[in-house]
Amino acid sequence: MRKQQIEKAAFEVATQIRAVEDVIDGALAEIAELQARMVRARATTGIGIATGQAAFEQLAAALQGLIAARGGMASCHAELVEAKAFVPGLRTVSFGDGDECPPSTGHANLRVVA
Repeated sequence: MRKQQIEKAAFEVATQIRAVEDVIDGALAEIAELQARMVRARATTGIGIATGQAAFEQLAAALQGLIAARGGMASCHAELVEAKAFVPGLRTVSFGDGDECPPSTGHANLRVVA
């Protein structure tokens, strides 16, 4: 019973880490799209390049913050991978092709092997 609870908790954490990483990557892509649209809008309207410069600077600051958050999540993920070696029931030995855990698509069938 306890082993299943530990496995479930670990699976939920692993799944949430992946979800947060995906959300950050999605936000980075959306910011890139927004930047491109802002450049196209300025070119279409023919307004001066200085118009909207403050907005570009704020967007760049938001981008830098997301890049830092992405790095923080990568570090968090690495720390959790190391920490699992100290959790009873999560000390694993795995064999295989070394796919990311959990996979970014499909249903992950995570199993703990002690």
